[in-house]
Amino acid sequence: MSTDTTGRMPALYIGHGAPPLLDDPLWSSQLATWARDLPRPKAILIVSAHWESAPLSLSANHAPLVYDFGGFAPKYYQMTYETPDNSDLAARITAMMPKTEPVHQHASRGLDHGAWVPLKIMYPKADIPVVQMSMPTHDPGRLMEIGRRLQSLRDEGVLIIGSGFLTHGLPFLKSFQIDAQAPGWSKDFDAWAGEAMARGDVDELASYRDKAPGMPYAHPTVEHYSPLFVTLGAATDPTAPGDQVIDGFWMGLSKRSLQIG
Repeated sequence: MSTDTTGRMPALYIGHGAPPLLDDPLWSSQLATWARDLPRPKAILIVSAHWESAPLSLSANHAPLVYDFGGFAPKYYQMTYETPDNSDLAARITAMMPKTEPVHQHASRGLDHGAWVPLKIMYPKADIPVVQMSMPTHDPGRLMEIGRRLQSLRDEGVLIIGSGFLTHGLPFLKSFQIDAQAPGWSKDFDAWAGEAMARGDVDELASYRDKAPGMPYAHPTVEHYSPLFVTLGAATDPTAPGDQVIDGFWMGLSKRSLQIG
C-alpha cells in the first residue's frame, strides 16, 4: 500500500453500484486494488449522485448512515461506517466557496449509499475523515467551477471523489442480474464517454444531452453522470486525459471510472 502523502492527491469519478456491490468479488477487488495503489488520503470529499440539494450542503459529523434504497437484504440496513471527525475539512470547504455559492452545514445528514458503499470497500477501516457534499445543480460549467475551487484541497492530502454511474437507465433494464448483458444504449454511451475521456474532450462530455448516443435511455435523469464534472473541475488540467482505471458493466450499466491528476 502506498503511504505517500507528499504529492498532490488525484481526483476520481467512480461508479458506486448498489449495496450488493459489497458482495461482488470482481468489482470489489477492482475498487480495493485501486485504493491500495493511491497515496493514503488525509481526508476524503465525496459528491454522490444521491444528494441533490441547493444550496450546496455538507454532511453532518458522526451522523448515521442514510439507507436510501429499498428491497435489499436486511444486512445492508444494519451496516455502519463510522469515520473520524470531519469538521476541519468542512470548514475548509466552506471557506473556499464564494458568496454566490453559499454552503449549508446539514445538522443531521450522514453518508448515503453513493458514498459509504464504495468507501466501505476502498477504505474498510473507516479511519479517514469523510465529508459528503451535495450537488446544487446539474449544470456542467457550474459543477466544474465548484471543483476548480476545491482543487487546492488535493495539495493538502484530500481525495476528491465524484460518485455516480456512467450509465444509469434503470427503467430500461430487462434484468437486474449482476452479469446481465449490457443494452445497446449502455454500450454506446459508454464507448462515446470513454473515447471523449481519452481525448480530454470536456466540451464533448458536457454536451452529452445533444451528442451522446444512447440518450435519454442511458440517463433518463442525469444525477449519476453529473458528479463527473466536479471531478473534472478539480483536475490540474481538465483537458488532459485521465486514467480509465475500471471499465466493463454491472447489471448492464457502465462502471467505467476515471482518475485524473
